[in-house]
Amino acid sequence: MTDDDAGATQQSSGAIGRVTIATLIAAGSGYLVLLLAARHLGAAGYGVFAVFWAAYGMVTGAQNGQLQETTRAIRAGIDKRTATGLRPWLVNGAIGVTLGALVAATSPLWSGLVFDEQRGLSVLLLAAGVASFGVYAHLAGALSGSVSWGAFATLLSVDAMIRLVGAVLAVAFGGDVTAFLVITVIGSASWMILLVASSSARAAVGLPADVAARRFTAHTLTAMTAAAASAVLVMGFPVLITATGSDADTAAVGAVVLAVTLTRAPLLVPLNSFQGVLITRFVDGRQQVGAALRVPLAAVAAIGVAGAGVAWLIGPWLLSTVFGADFRLGGAAVAAFTLGATTLALLTVTGAATIAVGAHRWYAAGWWLATLASIGLLLLPADVTVRVAIALIGGPLVGMAVHGVALLGRSRPAAASARD
Repeated sequence: MTDDDAGATQQSSGAIGRVTIATLIAAGSGYLVLLLAARHLGAAGYGVFAVFWAAYGMVTGAQNGQLQETTRAIRAGIDKRTATGLRPWLVNGAIGVTLGALVAATSPLWSGLVFDEQRGLSVLLLAAGVASFGVYAHLAGALSGSVSWGAFATLLSVDAMIRLVGAVLAVAFGGDVTAFLVITVIGSASWMILLVASSSARAAVGLPADVAARRFTAHTLTAMTAAAASAVLVMGFPVLITATGSDADTAAVGAVVLAVTLTRAPLLVPLNSFQGVLITRFVDGRQQVGAALRVPLAAVAAIGVAGAGVAWLIGPWLLSTVFGADFRLGGAAVAAFTLGATTLALLTVTGAATIAVGAHRWYAAGWWLATLASIGLLLLPADVTVRVAIALIGGPLVGMAVHGVALLGRSRPAAASARD
């Protein structure tokens, strides 16, 4: 092993260690916030909070495309030493502000359909939150692309802890739904804290991209289009379940929505945190992307299958004991939802590889076809638990096939595929 290989291995191990700790903090705090909200607000209040949580997650989920393209552009510029004069933070900041303005301007068209209560406050918080998240996504991408994993892990941890501390204070002081709506968005302001406290963050935030402004903007918007489909499948899936199952029992739908949310978190929360690590890995190994994919895919599959077994055994008990007697599901259903989360996690990995090799359009196509397939499968004439399980597993498999086709012809330097 050469000194460079040893250094790369040590750097990768350090990245995994730091980001893993931050991910555990994020996942644990996310679970606790949901638990505190469910027990403190009751079923009705939790419903209002959950819808806003999902709406915020859908919009900011689309903004993860900013993080992904920023990671790729900055990492590729460093690797190839061909960075342009473009500072991606200008583009990302403008996208965040524009998206926030669009949320506010278009709210009369959709807010009445989404928010039954606290409509004005929900729109205001959503607009402010997505505007701030534009800078958050840029900073996370810049730190990933420059392999500043310590600062990146700190950003994730601060984001999560702000929400958890807010939820604890809301419960301690008898806060209502309004407090939990505010808690949902305040974590995105963690970039302000990091820029003040971290020299690594200040150094990374202004790093240049490997392409000019026009191409960077086009790539970012394409990545956001794909990330929007991802957000629909991840954060917006409860909305899809409700929209496609008007004849289903309300209690059954509530139990399914909670189970889907809980079974996804162990895989998708860490993967969301590791997107920067994955894209950096695949950019560095883009000449042999198949080899770079093997370990992440195998790890996700193994964890998912093991998790499905655990979910079968303890999932029903966990739902009814921790969250309340109203939340009842069989072990087979919880295990199937866990396998659905696994296929979605695998699609996330193949997506990271696809964007890393510059196949932005294939990346978007894979996610959107997965989303459309899931929606179609949700319309099957079956019990809500059955059609949700089929949709969770089937949709991502379609997307993975699309990404696989792209990757078969893209195992070459990104420069050769940047024309996509």
